[in-house]
Amino acid sequence: YFCCFFFSSRRRHTRQRSVSWARRCVQETGINAEYMGILFLIGLQMGRMHSWGKGISRRCLPYKRTPPNWLQLSVQDLCEQICKLARKGMTPSQIGVLLRDSHGIPQVKYITGSKILRILKKHGLGPKIPEDLFHLIKKAVSIRKHLERNRKDKDTKFRLILVESRIHRLARYYRLSEQLPANWKYQSATASALISQVGKQLLHNNCIHLIICLLYTSRAHETLR
Repeated sequence: YFCCFFFSSRRRHTRQRSVSWARRCVQETGINAEYMGILFLIGLQMGRMHSWGKGISRRCLPYKRTPPNWLQLSVQDLCEQICKLARKGMTPSQIGVLLRDSHGIPQVKYITGSKILRILKKHGLGPKIPEDLFHLIKKAVSIRKHLERNRKDKDTKFRLILVESRIHRLARYYRLSEQLPANWKYQSATASALISQVGKQLLHNNCIHLIICLLYTSRAHETLR
């Protein structure tokens, strides 16, 4: 007597579905198969998850792509507001949340035709390191500080490996898309210095903005007198 066990892999079925989707896109749109394959592989690399789940986080944007009726801001005023918030040290995601909650702006792209990050880069205020990569490096630095105090924490060591693998994957993507220099490389020894340098730059921008505000307020008081 002998027993046979057959195991089916969910990952194999999902991969087969995505490959069939890519083939159908090539047949219907007529895009070059090699170019489509490169895009498909980049998408697989960026969508990596270190767990058994497939992920349910999705964005649900409204179908209407025109500015809302209640919006009274012009394009120029909105760009000035975005640059003003960036000089205060706010990141593009924080600017988007503030504009959404305070001014009722659902999507900046529907009004200006450009995203917040592109507007900031146009005015020379874009971040040196992309925001998602910066926060991953910041997380890795905090995990390493925790491991210095708790050397026997094996689960945190494993989580650090996963976070740093995401950092290397994301850095490779940004180097290929020329958003980072070709010689840029993540090093755990210099990561804390990199984070502190970016923090000092944000603090410097905040100090400059505060000084400008104080000068304007002092001039306003002098004119009122």
